[in-house]
Amino acid sequence: MTRRQSRLASLLSGALVAISMPPWGFWPGALAGAALLFSLRADRWQDRWVLGLLFGISWFGPTTAWMYFLTAPGYVAAVLFFAVLHAFAAAVPTRSRFGRVGAHSLVEIARLVMPFGGIPLATLGIGQAGGPLLPIARLGGVPLLTLTVFAIGAMIAELVTTRRHSTGLRRTSMWMSATLVVLFTTALVAPSGTDLAPVSVAAVQGGGQQGTSALDVPSIDVTDAHLTASQLIQAGDVDMVLWPENAIDVDRRPFADSAVADLIRAESSRLNVPFVVGVTEDAEFVYDVETGNFVNAQYVVMPDGDVVDRYVKVIKVPFGEYIPFRSLLESLGAPTGLIPKDAISGTGPAVVDVDGVGTFGVVISWEVFFGSRGRDAVTSGGEIIINPTNGASYTWTIVQSQQIASSKLRAVETGRWVIQVAPTGFSATVDPSGNVLERSDISEQTVLYSTPMRRSGTTVYTRIGDAPFAIAALLLFIIPMMLTRRSPSPDHRSQSTPSSPS
Repeated sequence: MTRRQSRLASLLSGALVAISMPPWGFWPGALAGAALLFSLRADRWQDRWVLGLLFGISWFGPTTAWMYFLTAPGYVAAVLFFAVLHAFAAAVPTRSRFGRVGAHSLVEIARLVMPFGGIPLATLGIGQAGGPLLPIARLGGVPLLTLTVFAIGAMIAELVTTRRHSTGLRRTSMWMSATLVVLFTTALVAPSGTDLAPVSVAAVQGGGQQGTSALDVPSIDVTDAHLTASQLIQAGDVDMVLWPENAIDVDRRPFADSAVADLIRAESSRLNVPFVVGVTEDAEFVYDVETGNFVNAQYVVMPDGDVVDRYVKVIKVPFGEYIPFRSLLESLGAPTGLIPKDAISGTGPAVVDVDGVGTFGVVISWEVFFGSRGRDAVTSGGEIIINPTNGASYTWTIVQSQQIASSKLRAVETGRWVIQVAPTGFSATVDPSGNVLERSDISEQTVLYSTPMRRSGTTVYTRIGDAPFAIAALLLFIIPMMLTRRSPSPDHRSQSTPSSPS
């Protein structure tokens, strides 16, 4: 294969991975893309670097295209950053395909935690949320899914490029079959939690135009839309009402003392059930910080008017809820005024207690992309996970559909029901097996009724987390390189072997 053909093939491999992601959702594309990538060979590290770069660009270019409408320079920078990481993974000096599996898997696992606390956009796991590999998430979350996809791709490449009926071909077939059988069997019999009791939940979607920001729509209009939708609920129909992220914005006073809180109290009293509502308020009323910053929180309001619990979002969106290196960027003339205030992170466990209903794990918006937040919700006592979110500012449905996929991953990883609710969609209910039972349409005003089960117990993933699979990827990366360096070349062996006596 010529250099030009290899580069075109690398672009195709990334595009195949991209179409495995929602909203396209052709999950076999990731396996085919990984197989094509690992079938490409290049002797010079510079050529391998370029192949990895092209692979990353054609993967992340389409799957993060929504960023372009928020910030075109940021979109270009993000795509190039992700692509460069895979470029370095492709350039590692190893002849083993499984060494390359380890390198590319390490890049994806690293994206879960860095930079800025992690940027897990368009991960391989998201692409497998609609496929048969999803149950594997119960064992190892996104890291194990990533290893599995890349490993299967490497095995397919080995099968295709190895001579027919060779020992290597038979060995690869055996390894691939055995690995898949073990993973699936273990995933099917692994613990996934125990049902406790059903809860009737009304998730309120206020509706409105997609692709709008807080500068375009006054916050009181968003609140009014959700109050109007809540009027559709009849007393006695549900045990709890759930509102999305940013449905309420309170300025210059605590939420509990605001006029909007009184409106929520009135609705809660009418239905005689708790309301769990998304609130943005000044950080000074929550933490001992200077005026000018804010918190993104989920509050519990009871029918008697008491505000009994609160969860403050822990993982903030970089360049969305805060500006990293703000002072430096301001000195360089960057447009930091688009985000004039920074969010302050919460420090508490990822749960809220709703009196008389249950304990709910909370992952607000961006946090649903992180398996670690789902784990924290369960280990803190969460019986159902709620994902209040706000995708109103995103054009198209790439983010919203990938968020549904992430909710499916969190449900399988934790063995919990997940209820996602958004002002303009998508809102959805996901069972512990990853099945989406209800889902709203974009921009509609609706109430999504569901009866999830409160659940207890843990899965393998909630017990062990990501670390074992990061170590496995590291070993896959290091061991082949060590073996390659220790093994003498064929020429060296022939020169150092004594000749037979005559």
